[in-house]
Amino acid sequence: MAMMPLNRPASRPNVPHFSSGPCAKRPGWSPEALTDAPLGRSHRAKVGKAKLKLAIDLTREVLQVPADYRIGIVPASDTGAVEMALWSLLGARPVEMLAWESFGEGWVTDVVKQLKLADAKITKAEYGALPDLAAVDTRTRDVVFTWNGTTSGVRVPNADWIAADREGLTICDATSAAFSQRLDWAKLDVVTYSWQKALGGEAAHGMLILSPRAVERLESHVPAWPMPKIFRLTKGGKLIEGIFQGETINTPSMLCVEDYIDALQWAKAEGGLDGLVARSDANAKAVLDWVARTPWIENLAKLPETASNTSVCLVVTDPEITAGGQEAVAAFSKALASALETEGVAYDIGAYRDAPPGLRIWCGATVETADVAALTGWLDWAFAAEKAKRAQKAA
Repeated sequence: MAMMPLNRPASRPNVPHFSSGPCAKRPGWSPEALTDAPLGRSHRAKVGKAKLKLAIDLTREVLQVPADYRIGIVPASDTGAVEMALWSLLGARPVEMLAWESFGEGWVTDVVKQLKLADAKITKAEYGALPDLAAVDTRTRDVVFTWNGTTSGVRVPNADWIAADREGLTICDATSAAFSQRLDWAKLDVVTYSWQKALGGEAAHGMLILSPRAVERLESHVPAWPMPKIFRLTKGGKLIEGIFQGETINTPSMLCVEDYIDALQWAKAEGGLDGLVARSDANAKAVLDWVARTPWIENLAKLPETASNTSVCLVVTDPEITAGGQEAVAAFSKALASALETEGVAYDIGAYRDAPPGLRIWCGATVETADVAALTGWLDWAFAAEKAKRAQKAA
């Protein structure tokens, strides 16, 4: 393979933040955007309740959530939201767990080892692929899945595989899909995500969105296991409606709430969901167009129609590197990420620790396409520089 020139590219990303969580702040963000946060005030005061309710209302508007779905702000980020759903809703009927990356695997562990549901069916696929979704029993079983695999770069292409007349519930971890991909609400009964993903908010609470069918399950099903206070969504067999009006279970950071509101208002100004999806698509295209013309790297996602437009996962395929096995690929990939961080052009782009070694570039809506395009030139530079180092050592 011909070596590329080692000259550093002339163009640099203005914002080198390509982490897949916490993700880049929205363009133009500064701390001054948060000066209206009611700091030192109770979240139970009128001003605090109004801010939390505004966050819920803007969420509904930007995500185009149906009017009869409840939207709640809950503790412990997306993990807390997913586990609230699993602990509160499962056990009423058999469940099928879908896993094709590390977070889906985590939900499998919760259900099998913690809740100990003996009738759980586990359906898995390797990183970069999806299982046969048409074979998933969405009609009679509850189904738990991630819409977008944050650590594998693979997403479901749509929700056509989910039965419209299903008897069970669909529980969807959408944390790296919401605000960058269109969710089919008619097919989803529970949707969760966190502020620090696609809108680049600050870490704090998660979001739990419930369909009327999910609410019906909550009010009719009593789990067989103890329920910690932080997971309780019902009282006396009725939904605690206050949670879905901004009356949070525990104390939220009003600074983080203000940051989420700021991100949602920016999203509205960008054209709402359509604008956000278009921005993410353009960012992913900039990476994948580069991958298509670059012989030493490939998308971990095996099929274009299932490739993520947010957490784009890449694997080094240069024969000289892969000949050394996975350890060599891991070391080379780590060297690329380290070189780019040292240069200040890309931070936190190494693959997730449980995923195949490689790179992971966040392409969500808060990232600018020009920065992604500039990054690709630096990836070429880093590859050539690392190959040159290897050649010198071998000489």
